[in-house]
Amino acid sequence: MSTPFQIDARDGSARAGVLRTAHGEVHTPAFVPLASTATVKTLHASEVSALGYEMVLGNTFHLFIQPGAEHIAEMGGLHEFMGWPRPIITDSGGYQVFSMGHGSVAAEIKRRRDPGKNMIISIEEEGVRFSSYLDGSERFMGPETSMEVQAKLDSDVALAFDECTPFHVERDYTRASMERTHRWLDRCIAWQREHGPDRQLLFGIVQGGVYEDLRAESAAYVSGADVDGVAIGGSLGKEKVEMRQVVEWSLAPLPEERPRHLLGIGDVDDIVHAVAGGIDIFDCATPTRLARHGTALVPEPARRWRLDLTKSEHRTSREPIAEGCPCPACREHTRGYLNYLIRAGELTGKRLITLHNLTFMGELMQGARAAIAEGRYAAYADAVLAG
Repeated sequence: MSTPFQIDARDGSARAGVLRTAHGEVHTPAFVPLASTATVKTLHASEVSALGYEMVLGNTFHLFIQPGAEHIAEMGGLHEFMGWPRPIITDSGGYQVFSMGHGSVAAEIKRRRDPGKNMIISIEEEGVRFSSYLDGSERFMGPETSMEVQAKLDSDVALAFDECTPFHVERDYTRASMERTHRWLDRCIAWQREHGPDRQLLFGIVQGGVYEDLRAESAAYVSGADVDGVAIGGSLGKEKVEMRQVVEWSLAPLPEERPRHLLGIGDVDDIVHAVAGGIDIFDCATPTRLARHGTALVPEPARRWRLDLTKSEHRTSREPIAEGCPCPACREHTRGYLNYLIRAGELTGKRLITLHNLTFMGELMQGARAAIAEGRYAAYADAVLAG
């Protein structure tokens, strides 16, 4: 099948290319900021665009709960509703099903979830029944529901509904969950191809937990389906080494000509390694979430690329977050000022650090694209990882 994705340069397994959508092009490898509730938190859409971002991610589940897909459709679709004229990808809601039962991926791996907070009523062949976090009412989401919501949002790229398989489950459950995700994919394709917007692309999601054979089986199944791209989801393991191995297993059977999206991964080292393996698109809440809690991204691997500006050691610092960074936080302000803003709970501090973190991520990806085009990605990756 034809694909709207074009690979312009290769360096080993790393690729630089262009994904063409109804609302414009996305140059890859690309990081996609989250606009989960129809906003990149603390920023105006024009600010996100000015930072060079070509796509944002809207959260199907949250927009389904509030304000509702029908309301957004009446307001002209998600692009018009949030004032973002560029491409939008919407997730399927599958990860939110996981989080309602298990919390974050990290919380589930570390068994930190309070069982009393499980909002899942049932996961069945038809779909998922759950209690709304808004008012406690019983709601339902299945493959057709997810596709209908994403059609009303009129996103450029929709993701097929899946179950984000937990880490702490038996192999038999992982296989059963993966096979159900495959059946859900078939239902998503059938609904979307018959009822969805003609211009909306559809990505399937590879599952299979931390098992090599299941990942290979799932990747082959999704690759053989009528989809425009492939995403890699689910639990990727407990440690980074395991995660990279699972990603490698998932990539091996995938066709070269389709775009590959790694869901929910945003740490600098993980992105650098995944680009080397052939991933094209990333999305993650990490850069913006860290910013709202006072942590800035910096080119320092020894700090895990993170600088906690809430610490008292920064109170009198006249340094910028990072020398040479073009963002307004670094151009015009000191660590001492940002420390004051965050500790005082001022929204300006969250905004400034968000601008900084997205500037950092944008420059990371721009550097990756240039390095691939020039055949020096390995050296670029080494430099980033060495600081």
